[in-house]
Amino acid sequence: MKVQFLGAAQTVTGSCYMLEACGKRFCVDCGMHQGNKAIEKRNRETEVYRPTDIDFVLLTHAHIDHSGLLPRMVREGYSNPVYCTRATSELLDIMLQDSAHIQEMEAQWEARKYQRRGLSNPPDALYTTEDAQKTSTLFHTVDYHTPFEPAPGIRVVYYDAGHILGSGTLRIEINDNGKTVSLIFSGDIGRPQSLIVRDPENPPKADYVFMESTYGDRDHKSKEVSVDELAQAIAYSYGKGEKVIIPAFAVERTQEVLYCLHALNREGKLPEDMPVFVDSPLAIRATKVFEQHCNLFDDDAKDLLCNNGENPFSLPNLRYTLSVEESRAINDHKGPAIIISASGMCNAGRVRHHLRHNIWKPGASIVFVGYQAVGTPGRSIVNKAKKITLFGEDTEIAARIVTINGFSAHAGQSQLQDWLAPLVHDKVKVVLVHGDNGAQTTLAGLIQQRFGVTPFIPVHHEELQLTPADEPVRHTAPAQPRVDWDFLTGELERKWGMLKTKMDSVHTRPWVEQTDVQEALEKLDYALTRTLSRM
Repeated sequence: MKVQFLGAAQTVTGSCYMLEACGKRFCVDCGMHQGNKAIEKRNRETEVYRPTDIDFVLLTHAHIDHSGLLPRMVREGYSNPVYCTRATSELLDIMLQDSAHIQEMEAQWEARKYQRRGLSNPPDALYTTEDAQKTSTLFHTVDYHTPFEPAPGIRVVYYDAGHILGSGTLRIEINDNGKTVSLIFSGDIGRPQSLIVRDPENPPKADYVFMESTYGDRDHKSKEVSVDELAQAIAYSYGKGEKVIIPAFAVERTQEVLYCLHALNREGKLPEDMPVFVDSPLAIRATKVFEQHCNLFDDDAKDLLCNNGENPFSLPNLRYTLSVEESRAINDHKGPAIIISASGMCNAGRVRHHLRHNIWKPGASIVFVGYQAVGTPGRSIVNKAKKITLFGEDTEIAARIVTINGFSAHAGQSQLQDWLAPLVHDKVKVVLVHGDNGAQTTLAGLIQQRFGVTPFIPVHHEELQLTPADEPVRHTAPAQPRVDWDFLTGELERKWGMLKTKMDSVHTRPWVEQTDVQEALEKLDYALTRTLSRM
């Protein structure tokens, strides 16, 4: 029995844990890698997944960083069951098709770039809408608290993770060759007293706890403080006659923002003449799924929608924009407005167009309400970048940047520890996944201090032998992918030397040609300056 970490190992995207037991090979989650080019390259390096050799998939929830690589697996031959809750299957049905549409559009843009440069063989789309549709036919829905056996000797039970609608924490019990090993995969752990969904549950204790650690280095502000910060951002841009742009994940985060705006409107804190645009077809469809599953809401949200007939996702000035034409028209709207648009990390989708039209305006506000992964445009903006590249152009950042972490669907540092507490026993093995290195290191130290347990932090592609509670952890650590810095810096020095030898001839060229070289060197200087500022 073993598990290999194919994603979310010292990163927060690409969740995938490949297990081998009872003669079967299966994975918990199969998420898309999101971030810079080096990270996203992993989405095409799928030979390590061996899609045709996977017997089944267990999905914790619908977020793309946990599910978004499934259509790629299907494209490469996977055709076996994908187990998940019913709400997850309904959200995935629309989310994967939306993701596929983005992949197709990006492939078309890349093909046009290749054509303009006279290049051939542009990369194909990572997957297509047809691949996403085929994926949806593989869903097998399961209920919370109801054991099932996807294969002999492997028993699985889902518990409510309290993260997003339909999210699950998995407890897996494996009986293989006379040995029994129990595992908990937390998925993404929700926050107690979240705005919409129920609180996270704890499964019974197990030998291993694979635990997310996204916010292992900090706690969140209270929802009351966060709602007040949102109201302040709205008031600021309303007073300036400008727009509030909220990059938001289509599932859960958009609905929570709408829920808060609904509350602000009831309190008279939302300007009556300020329209609210939900500019994401996916978010619009996802909101309908939410409305159909109010049985999964917490008591307050359930009272509003199910008992009082008051829709918490409705507002007098709320406008849903499905078509591209409607989306474009938002930027022609004069005066203040609130625009909720995907994607949440600004790395794709309609929000990039809204940023292009507004991020350079001093009176506008860009309000981040979710985690920004390393390498994403959202992370750059939050880290106080002075410029951002949008559609090939560098754009000045003059808007007010507001980060509100109280909307997070993830448990904070102390909540993660509280979730772990009832699962701790003398021989428990805690494995920290789905977190940046700093957050994981901090959380590991706190767990050691509080519980006397030393967590294991795996690296990408590492394998861990699964042993019963009374046996020590055994693992192999293949060489981590490394950047060949000597080669790279050597190449830079070599080419810089070549450039200097050619500068005399540049002086003799026509002025227009000299400016082309000047522009290229200015871009290089800017890139190096930006790199140095981040080190």
